[in-house]
Amino acid sequence: MSHEAFLRRAIELALQSDPKAGDAPFGTVIVKDGRIVGEGRNRVGSNHDPTAHSEVEAIRDACRRLGTHSLEGCVMYTSGEPCPMCSGAIVFARLARIYFGASRADCVALGLSTDEVVREVSKPIEERSIPAERLCADETNEALRGWIARARG
Repeated sequence: MSHEAFLRRAIELALQSDPKAGDAPFGTVIVKDGRIVGEGRNRVGSNHDPTAHSEVEAIRDACRRLGTHSLEGCVMYTSGEPCPMCSGAIVFARLARIYFGASRADCVALGLSTDEVVREVSKPIEERSIPAERLCADETNEALRGWIARARG
């Protein structure tokens, strides 16, 4: 299949999202060695899960199918430019490349924007709208050092 064919499958998945449930029209496929190994569509409303973006759903599906947490060598095709959360998941999954249809600017024009999230996470933590306070730093760091020592064992 061609890059365009894989992206068209992502668009098909996007159109299956349920607007009445609160889902957004985004779909994603993950491909390895020319075959689809993961699919996802936005299920934020239908799953009552704010992390159920199509990219995250496709990553979860591909990891389950492949039996791994690393998607090295895999390519993502997604109907819209990934948001900051999905971009982080893509980095953690170690995907090799991303192809997308609608840009962030396209989504803003359509009223499907995640720009407020981009602005929020760009701020220093003490300036964000949700207050955050650091607690038990020494205790936490000691626990992490102990865990790392055991893991290296």
